Amino acid sequence: MHFTIQREALLKPLQLVAGVVERRQTLPVLSNVLLVVQGQQLSLTGTDLEVELVGRVALEEPAEAGEITVPARKLMDICKSLPSDALVDIRVDEQKLLIKAGRSRFSLSTLPANDFPSVEESQGSLTFAVAQSKLRRLIERTSFAMAQQDVRYYLNGMLLEVNAGRLSAVATDGHRLALCALDAGIEAPDKHQVIVPRKGILELARLLTAPDDLVSIVLGQHHIRATTGDFTFTSKLVDGKFPDYQRVLPRNGDKLVLGDRQALREAFSRTAILSNEKYRGIRLQLSNGQLKIQANNPEQEEAEEEVQVDYFGDALEVGFNVSYLLDVLGVMTTDQVRITLADANSSALLQEAGNDDSAYVVMPMRL
Repeated sequence: MHFTIQREALLKPLQLVAGVVERRQTLPVLSNVLLVVQGQQLSLTGTDLEVELVGRVALEEPAEAGEITVPARKLMDICKSLPSDALVDIRVDEQKLLIKAGRSRFSLSTLPANDFPSVEESQGSLTFAVAQSKLRRLIERTSFAMAQQDVRYYLNGMLLEVNAGRLSAVATDGHRLALCALDAGIEAPDKHQVIVPRKGILELARLLTAPDDLVSIVLGQHHIRATTGDFTFTSKLVDGKFPDYQRVLPRNGDKLVLGDRQALREAFSRTAILSNEKYRGIRLQLSNGQLKIQANNPEQEEAEEEVQVDYFGDALEVGFNVSYLLDVLGVMTTDQVRITLADANSSALLQEAGNDDSAYVVMPMRL
C-alpha cells in the first residue's frame, strides 16, 4: 500500500472516524483505524462494535492498493502536528506504516486488516433520504433529554419514528421528555420505530455538516445506516420498547403562560445560582401578569426574580428542576415561549410560540 495525500484532506475524515474509536479497548485492533486503498480512493474505518464510521477520500495521485490497521489516536496526532500545507506520503513496509512529510518521518505499528471487525450487513426494512438540516434539527432539539447510563437501557438513546410521512425524534430520561417532528415526505405504509443509542446519535450529528445535501437512511432489524457524500455511518440499535410518548404529553392543561424566552432564561439562570446544588429545585408562583421565581438552599440563602408574563387565571405554585427548564429554553429559538400547566402536581408542557414542531414535557418537583 502506498499513497500521497494533502494533510487537510486526510485530517478531516480521520478526526471524525477516530471520534468513534474508544481509548480503552478489550481488543487491541479496536483502537486502530482501518485504511483501505482501492483505485483512486482511500477509505478510513473506525468502530467500537456498537458504532462504525467509514470516511472516503478521493486520491489525486496514483496509488498502490492495499489495506492495514494503525493506531487511530497516534495517526491523528501526527497529522494534527504537521504543517497545514504538508503533502503526506504513506506506505506500508514490513508490517510498519511509514509516514513522511517534509523532513518528518514516522513509523507506526500495524495490525492485519483481517483482524478488523466489520458490522454485518442486515436487511434494510425501510430506506429514505432527508435533508441533513432536517435530521440535524431533530437531533439538536431533543438529544439533551436522553438518559445517561439508566438501568432502563432503552432510555439511553433516542427514538426515531417514521409515521404518515413525518420523521420524529423523541428522547426522555424519565423526568423530562423532548419531542420534535418534521414533514419529511417519507412514503412508508407502516409506522417504523427504532431506538438509536446515545453514542450513535452524537456521532451522527457530527456528520451532518452540509445542510442542503441529503442523508440517506436505512433502518434495519438491528442497525441504522446513514450515508452522506463522504461518510457511511452504521450503529446497532437498542433492543427494547420505548415508552408510549403520546401518553406522556399533558392534555388537560388549562393555565397558559406566554413569556419572553430570553427574559425567562436569564431569570432562571440567576435563580439557579442559589438553588440546592443536588436537587436544583426552584419554585414558580403564577399570578395575573406575573411569574415569581424563588430558590433557596441548605445554607439558608435565597434568590427571587419577578418576570412579566401573559397569564390571566388562578394563582398557582409549582416546583421544577431549573436545569431541565434551562435545557429546554436553550434549544428554542423563538422570542416567545408558551408554557401550559394544569396544577401543582402535573407536568408542564413547553412549546415555542407560533411553532408546533417541538414539544417539551418537564415533570414537577415537590419542594
